[in-house]
Amino acid sequence: MLTFKQSIVASSAAVLLSLTSQTAAGSIKDINHVVLFMQENRAFDHYFGTMSGVRGFSDPNVQVNPGNRPVWYQDVNPTLSNATDYLLPWYVNYLGGNWSEATQCMIAGDNGWNDNHAALNGDLNNKWALNNTPWSWSYFERKDIPVHFGIAEGWTVGDMYQESVIASTNPNRVSWVSGSINVPGGPQSPDQGGVTIDNNETPGCEGPHLNCYPSKWKTTPEFYQEAGVTWQVYQDLDNFDDNPLAWFGQYQTALPTSPLATRGVSFSNSLAKFYADAMAGTLPQVSFVIGPAELSEHPPYQPKDGAWLQKQVVDAVTKGKSYKNTALLISWDETGGFGDHVTPYHSPAGTAGEWMQDPYGKFGQVYTGPGFRLPFYIVSPWTRGGHVFTEHSDHISQIKFIEKWLGAKGYNVTTDQIPTWRRTHMSDLVKAFDFSNPDYSLPAIPDAETPSQTGGIYDGYAICEAKFANRRPPVPYGKQNPATSLISEQGFKTVRGYLTEGRYLVFEAFGFAVTNTGSMIGASKATPKHDAKSQRWIIHQTEPGSHKFTVSSAVDGKYIGDGLNLVSGAGSAQVLTFKDMGNGKGYSVKTADGKYVGLSTDGKCGLNASPIGFEVFSVTYNN
Repeated sequence: MLTFKQSIVASSAAVLLSLTSQTAAGSIKDINHVVLFMQENRAFDHYFGTMSGVRGFSDPNVQVNPGNRPVWYQDVNPTLSNATDYLLPWYVNYLGGNWSEATQCMIAGDNGWNDNHAALNGDLNNKWALNNTPWSWSYFERKDIPVHFGIAEGWTVGDMYQESVIASTNPNRVSWVSGSINVPGGPQSPDQGGVTIDNNETPGCEGPHLNCYPSKWKTTPEFYQEAGVTWQVYQDLDNFDDNPLAWFGQYQTALPTSPLATRGVSFSNSLAKFYADAMAGTLPQVSFVIGPAELSEHPPYQPKDGAWLQKQVVDAVTKGKSYKNTALLISWDETGGFGDHVTPYHSPAGTAGEWMQDPYGKFGQVYTGPGFRLPFYIVSPWTRGGHVFTEHSDHISQIKFIEKWLGAKGYNVTTDQIPTWRRTHMSDLVKAFDFSNPDYSLPAIPDAETPSQTGGIYDGYAICEAKFANRRPPVPYGKQNPATSLISEQGFKTVRGYLTEGRYLVFEAFGFAVTNTGSMIGASKATPKHDAKSQRWIIHQTEPGSHKFTVSSAVDGKYIGDGLNLVSGAGSAQVLTFKDMGNGKGYSVKTADGKYVGLSTDGKCGLNASPIGFEVFSVTYNN
């Protein structure tokens, strides 16, 4: 029998040989079309907090605030209820009956700058019930939004994708197409439009360098146009005023026959034209899809109606002639007043282009973003299969992805409008893809109910509002406990992207998994569902944005120490560096002294000079 060292060398050689053949199989240049489709006003926990294998209601790294109170427990005082002093996340349709219909058109809270910064409460993130509304802390389950779950889990869902601005629609959509909101110290000058933190569309400024309209800095489509990249906004007349290019002066004054007008703000390229182009394989290189108001999912517009629109877009792309060369990115602009338990990942205090003095005099020096997490998923042959992408991302990530993709194809479209910290620290999304192993199969997505129309106008939300006078269920004050409120589905997802906190992780290679053996880490046979508790680990980041972590076991809380021994207490833990090697190569795990944790083909765990590629699973199980 081979020794561990011989076995690990042999297995590493096999892995390297395999990866060499994989690397030649495909690359980001295989993409010919990118479609950007943005919906409205929903938070990650509100839609996907119950989903398995993501950073949801089973988060092992949940923030604990002073008083030893996890952020799940939102502050409640007698102005809301005398029955309790906290509110846990709560299933909005917990009463059954016809509430599942009524809450489709429910409005929860406010999505503006003031109420969301007040809910954030200086990063304690504990005032959603008091400073927004108790309904902000409610959530849906799979049975309420089955199409959303089906698309997200059929391909790759991102669970650390954040809004760009802790504010409403316009600031976030401006970021989506330009990379900035013109915070002082960023790339723009004050005369290019004030810092954009609300939905002002009245010419002029609301205050000195504040919410000035129109904006005048350069947008990403202008870079595409200059580089000879084809692009198009697809929208109907009923576009909910959601096309952010229309808020920029250069588009407002563009000649009617100019590309900024015909490609950016014209209504001649409708959603019907998008469907036809996608099916025919004639989409431009970059497409922006702007849906109608009633299908946008912006409360009171119904998620089920938005699901139908999503299904239309997904079907057109995946059944079209160019699906094998297309990536569809589906995102939401901001949270819509719904809360999320993950305090935003953001820049250090005072960072230029990111922090500013609150112009309304309530919060002092504050960061403008990135903000709370949003639903996000990527539909493509290279993201197929039920993965979770864990990198810190926001709307700027979509810009960076297109830059990286088009750069690989020989175009220079790198914008100079993104603040330095944001460009450096937000993901480019590339590692969500495995270009060496495309999968052209299509998942079975649940059917989407066709939205109601009267006279050609979508009116499902109006019917809902007319049918249900009360669309806000009674808040379950004093009737909650974590066991019945923090519900998660059971299961797993394979991980893609650099690691971040918030999940139970299983590390596997060659049919074995890294295992807690009692006194040290070892290996045992991997299970089909990746559900052995002894193989489950929690990572703890050493500092924000770092790829260095300490690691503890889900079994006994012991940490991995020197020599792969298990030790009590974080103080004796070894700091490990995790690297996603990308394109299906797996993850390396490096120790502080430069060695690598490895598994051998005969099921032994040890340290070696060369890395192997671990497959990592994010798992959610109650045991």
